[in-house]
Amino acid sequence: MLSVIIPFHNVEKYVGECLKSVAAQSLRDLEVICVDDGSTDGGAAVAAALCAADDRFRLIRQRNTGPGMARNVGVRHATRRYLAFVDGDDVVPRDALRRLVGSLESTGSDLACGNAKRLIGGQLVPSWAHRQAFRTSMKRTHITRHPLLIRDRMVWNKVFRRAFWDELRLAFPDRMYEDQPVTMAAHVRAASVDVLREVVYHWRQRDEADSSITQRKLEPDNLRDRLLSVCDASRILRGGAPKLAAAFDTDTLDIDMQVVVEAVAHHGDALPPDIVDLAVSYLDQVPLSGWLDLPWARRLLVHLLRRRELGPLLDVVDEVESGALQPLMRRSGLRGRRWVAEHPQLPGHLTPLSRDLSLTSRLVRLDWQDGKLRGEGRAAIGRFDAGALGRARLSVSLRERKSGARIPLGQATAFPSWDRIAWGAGAALESGYDFAFMIDPAALPARGVGHWDLRVELRRPGLCLEGKVGGVRWDPPSTPVPVRMGGRWLVPVRSFRGAWGIRLLRRDAVVRECHVEDDRLVVSGELHALGDGEPVLRLIRRHDGEEIYFPVDLDGNTFTSRLSFAAIDDSQQEEAWWDVVIDQGRIVRLVVETAAKPEAEVGDRRYLVDRGEDGCLMIRERSAG
Repeated sequence: MLSVIIPFHNVEKYVGECLKSVAAQSLRDLEVICVDDGSTDGGAAVAAALCAADDRFRLIRQRNTGPGMARNVGVRHATRRYLAFVDGDDVVPRDALRRLVGSLESTGSDLACGNAKRLIGGQLVPSWAHRQAFRTSMKRTHITRHPLLIRDRMVWNKVFRRAFWDELRLAFPDRMYEDQPVTMAAHVRAASVDVLREVVYHWRQRDEADSSITQRKLEPDNLRDRLLSVCDASRILRGGAPKLAAAFDTDTLDIDMQVVVEAVAHHGDALPPDIVDLAVSYLDQVPLSGWLDLPWARRLLVHLLRRRELGPLLDVVDEVESGALQPLMRRSGLRGRRWVAEHPQLPGHLTPLSRDLSLTSRLVRLDWQDGKLRGEGRAAIGRFDAGALGRARLSVSLRERKSGARIPLGQATAFPSWDRIAWGAGAALESGYDFAFMIDPAALPARGVGHWDLRVELRRPGLCLEGKVGGVRWDPPSTPVPVRMGGRWLVPVRSFRGAWGIRLLRRDAVVRECHVEDDRLVVSGELHALGDGEPVLRLIRRHDGEEIYFPVDLDGNTFTSRLSFAAIDDSQQEEAWWDVVIDQGRIVRLVVETAAKPEAEVGDRRYLVDRGEDGCLMIRERSAG
């Protein structure tokens, strides 16, 4: 049914997990062609052992030619009806290939593609390149009808019909970023494409610095190949699907050209001039509309790149990195209906603000006072000087995620002011508005549960902006402890991305205390609803579901458990996250009432005990380095 081609080069640490994930696929009717692209580590031995144990696998060894040529070799040896490609350091979920092949069998489309997640430090997070395009499943669609597929430029989250592949005479070029022109050609020339919202691929960001192609993006050879693939993909789209060129330009200006800017800043005069030539040759064909979709600061940088004004470009890069680039935003145009931000080196037609008119807000303080949550924050419009805006009205509210219900928390009129904020390893000035609010538990719904986001709205004539209250990553305020409200818990939370809110939860267990004793974590608290089974403390690793169990001592409703940090050592990952629950015939999550966040270092691993995004107990493990 399916040929799976897996090229690999010096990924001994990961290739075993990759191959095992393919061997465990629920689609059994497949052949797996492993292409050792001249590895000098033990990866080939790992692959050879699996090939010996599973007759669906075979190993081809060759000198190092690069991933594109290795994939082409695999295609020449493939014999089945469909083709799939997997990189040797990634992981394929168990039902992924069955879903993709099954979709093609039912629809007759030329290729099927699915959602992906990034595997970063043991944590699975949404892939920015796939999140929007794969939000909804679609059968027999096409990139011209679903333009978000313009970001779907990787080959590994797909299954291709082999007859379609051969008809187009698809082949990978002999360079890095080899999959972009192949994927774009397939998308444009396919009669129809199936889009699956299910995650079919775990795309690893390796733990070792600069270990993969995408992690070596500033190397001149790497960047040259990247730009060659951008130019090839641009020609394919402008020739076969010209209406998609604008969407392609938006992404390329925002992402690929920014990498060129980073390379100029990194290498200076040592950057080969032909790389700037390639970038300029692409930029010369981008229409004005593409430039105006670019965020203002990046628009300025890319404009200087196109003009080959590399000295001023480096000055602006320094201003951006230090937080000093804050141009004054003002109204312009007929009746002052548009907002612009000017710069001496930016022509007037590139000054309008479009994507930049969004509210960014940060929490400065949040704590319990007299039974109420009181907070303070600041709101700003990106990194712009808001002095010309004058007085504005700020309203703070809670909004429930599912129902959209709102609870007002206060509003006031404020004038813009300057404040010094944490910025990287230093500090910078910020132009913005101060706001304050109070959350009274009595004002929340008397029943039910829910996740309420903290939001702020800024209004003034000609401008209305709203957004979640977040915070700078370098200096967030401490998260207040949860409080019990009858049969529920009110839990202040801060999301993985820094957004603040509260959760109303029903939880049958609470952690009153946790501390470290002799390389062990002691967790104690209360169980409010006892189950029928013998309780155990259960750790669940987020990225792969691995589980570890520890005994629980129960004295009435009071529980105590001691877990060994050494027993949960995940040295294969730079970072791993563990959710901690009690299993007593049913899963009970543990609300953390204590403010303690104990840390421990055992061997070459460090452990931080904390609340997760739902206010419940979790352990974050990382390398001590």
